[in-house]
Amino acid sequence: MDCIFCKIAAGEIPSNKLYEDDLCVAFYDLSPQAPVHFLVVPREHISGTDKLNDQNCAVVGHIFSVIAKLTAQLGLDKGYRVVNNCGEDGGQTVGHLHFHVLGGRTLAWPPG
Repeated sequence: MDCIFCKIAAGEIPSNKLYEDDLCVAFYDLSPQAPVHFLVVPREHISGTDKLNDQNCAVVGHIFSVIAKLTAQLGLDKGYRVVNNCGEDGGQTVGHLHFHVLGGRTLAWPPG
């Protein structure tokens, strides 16, 4: 499989890892859109939100608990945004389920 996030999770491609466990990996985004911008990806290759099912959806709950832990550690007590893009029209550019976490500044809506 030629998936960049699978390779990052496996340690085949270097990244600035923030967290890892048996289920997921968190690493800083190479092109941050906020003072704090990291991604959390499951180790298991799931191509997108639309491919979640009864057998693999528990990882999303785990990822959100990791996000809560990391944002607390990073001092994002005033708030942050979690973004998941699904499919080409949704802006997904890497075919592996992932969540962007952005914080450290006031975020406008809709995003600019």
